Amino acid sequence: MSKGKFERTKPHVNIGTIGHVDHGKTTLTAAITKTQAGLGLAEKMDFDQIDKAPEERERGITISTAHVEYETANRHYAHVDCPGHADYVKNMITGAAQMDGAILVVNAADGPMPQTREHILLARQVGVPRIVVFLNKCDTVDDAELLDLVELEVRELLTQYNFPGDEIPIIRGSALKALEGEESELGTQSIARLLAACDEYVPEPVRDTAKPFLMPVEDVFSISGRGTVVTGRIERGIVKPGEEIEIIGLRDNQKTVVTGVEMFRKLL
Repeated sequence: MSKGKFERTKPHVNIGTIGHVDHGKTTLTAAITKTQAGLGLAEKMDFDQIDKAPEERERGITISTAHVEYETANRHYAHVDCPGHADYVKNMITGAAQMDGAILVVNAADGPMPQTREHILLARQVGVPRIVVFLNKCDTVDDAELLDLVELEVRELLTQYNFPGDEIPIIRGSALKALEGEESELGTQSIARLLAACDEYVPEPVRDTAKPFLMPVEDVFSISGRGTVVTGRIERGIVKPGEEIEIIGLRDNQKTVVTGVEMFRKLL
């Protein structure tokens, strides 16, 4: 079956979810795709489709990064769902290094936790320019003052790592309520507010297309009938099928020819 062509009708932005383990990053990712699918702007992805590996489903945690796509009225987003568990920080860095902006997910009942701090630090170190905060599981906290306190803690933590804590948008909601389709302030309305904040606060990246092509390799696959397929975010330049490229790094430099370029299983 021939693949469809990726039609670029909106600006493209790379975004993703970061934060402490079990604070709801994958649930939020699934809720975004479900909410946008209802508007005809995404393909719905269930939680189990995002946490695909058997060991992820068994342990209930994200281990490797997962990629989904969705649109808003203004933009096309590629979204990386990063693991929060401390054992898989290398995989988190791989995901964060591709982001033009990040959604920091914080459980309102717990407040900032060790991997919250670590992920903010890593986002700063790999150069994520903007962060939007989703204060999750707000339905489990009855005291509004406690939510204000957690929000203040998050802002102070972001400021510690040289993010503008006072101006960063913080959206209160419940990813689970949104995933269940509850049309309330904490349910699907919180997803709409979150994506509006991303559209407004995360700037469209300037793509350096004039310089030579460079793409750090995120992962390598061997696909029957296609040969070797590499994935990653293009840092600069342009690449087209038929062009010769050079693989540099671990061993002797090696030349090869690009046979195809795809994004989300669609031809570019």
